[in-house]
Amino acid sequence: MKLNFTKMQGAGNDFVVVDSYTQPITLTTEQIRHITNRYFGVGCDQLLMVEKTATPLVDFRYRIFNADGGEVEQCGNGARCFVRYVVEKKLTVKHEIVVETASGIITLTLQADGQVTVNMGAPRFLPAQIPLLANEQSTLYPLALSHTTINISAVSMGNPHAVTLVDNVDTAPVAEFGPQIESHPSFPQRVNAGFMQVVSPHEINLRVYERGSGETLACGTGACAAAVSGIRLGLLTTPVLVNTRGGILNIAWDGDDNPVMMTGPAEIVFEGQINI
Repeated sequence: MKLNFTKMQGAGNDFVVVDSYTQPITLTTEQIRHITNRYFGVGCDQLLMVEKTATPLVDFRYRIFNADGGEVEQCGNGARCFVRYVVEKKLTVKHEIVVETASGIITLTLQADGQVTVNMGAPRFLPAQIPLLANEQSTLYPLALSHTTINISAVSMGNPHAVTLVDNVDTAPVAEFGPQIESHPSFPQRVNAGFMQVVSPHEINLRVYERGSGETLACGTGACAAAVSGIRLGLLTTPVLVNTRGGILNIAWDGDDNPVMMTGPAEIVFEGQINI
């Protein structure tokens, strides 16, 4: 079977986008792994599926698959690429769309300058909502790794995140600690591991080791989780500029049950066809 696809990127976080809206497509885990493989397939951090929805007042269904073939709940950089895709492909005439994800409903807005703003919804901190195995909610949790114990902030942005403070993201032990945090038994559904360096009250540097994909050049939900964690710890003040290795994201959060607003780029890289 030959599959048409669009390669996209948002701040260096790259995606293969497949149209299952005009012609329903089902992909197996093995096929997804082949497509996302950077040596034998197209290569990307995640594969995104555009689908129809039966939910009233919702425009599309948005599905996300990591490079390991597993389906996940949310992806902020992917969400920005999603709205750019459906507008460019003329699947909608709207520039503000409502999208159904595995973690709930989100609103995406394509700005006139090509930047995209995503209403990511309110962050969740209760351990059961993340999910995190902890007796009570806290702003910091100790996490025992192989040779040390670190403190992490835990938050769900529709998917689980553990954020730890580092002095310098360039020298942070992301390759060593990332896999240990991702698969830590305290997180029954695994977790995305963020390493945050505070530059000023309105700016951070960030690296993220993503669940099922490894370290990526950017992570939209990870940027949201890091900014929210820094604000809760009193280290940051909204809005927050997040410098990732792939680009810059802007995050705003007014606390409590207010939604997290993320703004950043979304670009089409190329169109193609792969034999699967």
